[in-house]
Amino acid sequence: MGPLRGGLILSLFASPAAAEVCDRLHPSWDGAPATAMTEAVALFLSPIGLVLLVATALAIRFKSVWGGLAAVVCWTVFVTFVVQYDPGNLRQMGMAEGCVGEPTLFIVLTIAICVGTILMTAPRSATKT
Repeated sequence: MGPLRGGLILSLFASPAAAEVCDRLHPSWDGAPATAMTEAVALFLSPIGLVLLVATALAIRFKSVWGGLAAVVCWTVFVTFVVQYDPGNLRQMGMAEGCVGEPTLFIVLTIAICVGTILMTAPRSATKT
């Protein structure tokens, strides 16, 4: 059963368990459907996202190759966690309810941050004149 069909079945048979999904994932959800933009903002403003943004900014500011590498690896772990870890299909049920959006924009922006971090912290090659 695909995620679309599963979401359709969940929406037809609303249960207390399905209604509690949005309360658990986004307690302050106002009922408006989540978009890719709102999901990206929520993920970047999560505690882990904020720590990674600060760590990335510091690595770029100080041109630290190892700091940039650590930031990129941590971003990779965070994106993998967001995409792969879904205990009890909470994320899928949240998408069906409308309180969780697709993480696609978050993934694309994270890739751009990682590429920029690598380019900004890469050591400059010495050229002989």
